[in-house]
Amino acid sequence: MSGARTDHLLTRIAASVARDPALRHGRFVDTAAGRVHLTDSACGDDDRPCIVFTPDGPNVVAHYQRLVDLLAPHFRVVCFDMPGFGFSLPAPDYTHSLDHGARVVLAVLDQLQIERATLAFSCANGLYAIRAAQLAPARIASLMLTQTPALAAMQAWAYRMIPRPLRVPVAGQLITWLARRKLAQLWYRSALPAGADAGAFQEIARRSFDAGGCFCLAGVVQGLLRETSLATLPDTPCTLVWGNLDRSHRATPPESLRDCLPQAEIVQFGDCGHFPDLEQPERYALEIVSHMQKLTIHARVGS
Repeated sequence: MSGARTDHLLTRIAASVARDPALRHGRFVDTAAGRVHLTDSACGDDDRPCIVFTPDGPNVVAHYQRLVDLLAPHFRVVCFDMPGFGFSLPAPDYTHSLDHGARVVLAVLDQLQIERATLAFSCANGLYAIRAAQLAPARIASLMLTQTPALAAMQAWAYRMIPRPLRVPVAGQLITWLARRKLAQLWYRSALPAGADAGAFQEIARRSFDAGGCFCLAGVVQGLLRETSLATLPDTPCTLVWGNLDRSHRATPPESLRDCLPQAEIVQFGDCGHFPDLEQPERYALEIVSHMQKLTIHARVGS
């Protein structure tokens, strides 16, 4: 049995025995990679620029409610769980490859009839965003990435931070599923600044698990470690927000992202860990508004 099929079966078992399935509120759209859970602040509104978020697991859509509320008066804001995370259960052949992840992004845009959007993705999801912009440059207006280094730096991080058993197909999926709650707690402890209160993050993640949410950490790590390269994307506007107190990425150079995005502007949050968009949502919202304003100016100059 493959790792992908293992995740497919385990996530459905977790969903079937959920203690509180009523928490699975929101909207779902169908993709080849599985049903994707999402929220859309202005469904069908094509007049405002669209920003699309994906949580970095074990974070889920519910973690982003405050940020959605801050941005919704100005933009159409979509937030969806990638397959294998939150309430987006993966299909049996979804391998978390760059192409698979990118095609999920484009499928969500298609299902929501969004012609063009800014992708505000974090960590490994940012690599899917880059690949989506390569596959469909007309659909991706810009990238607003968080804690996303270059592919090689991300792979080095995985070898450094992810225990070897989790990198082994099938065995890694089984271990992650059995220990998903403990792994989530350990991850928040490592990802947030030393001494930070992780209670709010952990509580939302706990409720997600209670409702059958998934956390396919092994699957996404294995998928990205199989990749060999990510082509340069020189024309898409990009801002990278980096939390300097992220202990898991203390050895990761944010500037490495310029290997594939040489035009990337790097903004550092000196008091944040792995989730600057969630740790400081008001400040992050100001950064994304500034990013979108620059995008508008750029479009006017180009026309």
